[in-house]
Amino acid sequence: MKFNIPPLDQALKADLTSKINHKTKPLGSLGQLECMALQIGLIQQTLSPQLNKPSILVFAGDHGIANAGVSPYPQAVTAQMVLNFLQGGAAISVFAKQNNMSLLVIDSGVNFEFEPHSHLVNAKLGLATQSFLDKPAMTLETCALGIQRGADIVQSQIDSGTNIFVFGEMGIGNTSSASCLMSLLCDLSIELCVGRGTGLDDEGLARKTKLLSAALQKHSHNIEANNNEPMQILATFGGFEIVMMVGAMLRAAEKRCVLLVDGFISTAALIVAAKVQPSILQYCIFSHSSDEAGHQRMLKYLDAQPLLNLGLRLGEGTGAALAYPLIKAAVNFLNEMASFESANVSTKSSL
Repeated sequence: MKFNIPPLDQALKADLTSKINHKTKPLGSLGQLECMALQIGLIQQTLSPQLNKPSILVFAGDHGIANAGVSPYPQAVTAQMVLNFLQGGAAISVFAKQNNMSLLVIDSGVNFEFEPHSHLVNAKLGLATQSFLDKPAMTLETCALGIQRGADIVQSQIDSGTNIFVFGEMGIGNTSSASCLMSLLCDLSIELCVGRGTGLDDEGLARKTKLLSAALQKHSHNIEANNNEPMQILATFGGFEIVMMVGAMLRAAEKRCVLLVDGFISTAALIVAAKVQPSILQYCIFSHSSDEAGHQRMLKYLDAQPLLNLGLRLGEGTGAALAYPLIKAAVNFLNEMASFESANVSTKSSL
């Protein structure tokens, strides 16, 4: 966990604010776009920020708990959806193409052996996590390895010129992992964290809540014995895709990239990362508030202001991809919009 994410350097804040305020518009009239322009300028430490080679990384992994009935879909759907991503048929595939964003799928631990593909990275930590109903999802050593692999994958993208990332995910059962992580890290009852995931009915939701409550109780002594250490919690309840996302996010922020945060699972990974390096939150733009029950509470916990509220609960990075044009607009107005002086437009009267 050797990451160093400093708070944003505020040295350019006054100059960036002045540049924003002198555009041909009333003060503050572009709302959240102005906040994003300032934030991205501070992340990149420039008055003229650029968004280069936007990259969507979809981390996929299977969960042992999926076989306990916490999802209406079978575990095999994870692999089927990875193939759908690679064939360009998934929602995130469509939105990536629409916004001219690259899409890379990372096999973090899917219970399937894929043929090589130019948009697939084989980074398997295993064929699936253990069911945390019975034992920890993975060892601390595997967790550390996954974090390093996620960081390395992001580093390779940065080396090719990317400076803004979307982190998506796919894994049947991963809302169960995210719910347990949220409960422990945000100190909330599991009932406030569990949602319907891929579409559970009331009976299924009650069963899922009961199972997760029992799992939290089973592992409570070990978690408490380790002082609620975030990596211990992550290894106990996380998924391979969530673990790699944590490492990817930490490295992206360390290298002064913009993190465009998606929904429930991605935000759970971010909360883990923020427990390790709190300043990571200053590098994040929160794309949307999802329709998954716990996500709105996560955003409140982080004091985050999402850009969109479209009732989404798909995952894959879809909400972040849909928000990307707004981030482009924030950078473009800062760089291209005329100032009062350059456009010879009168400023606000002092009367």
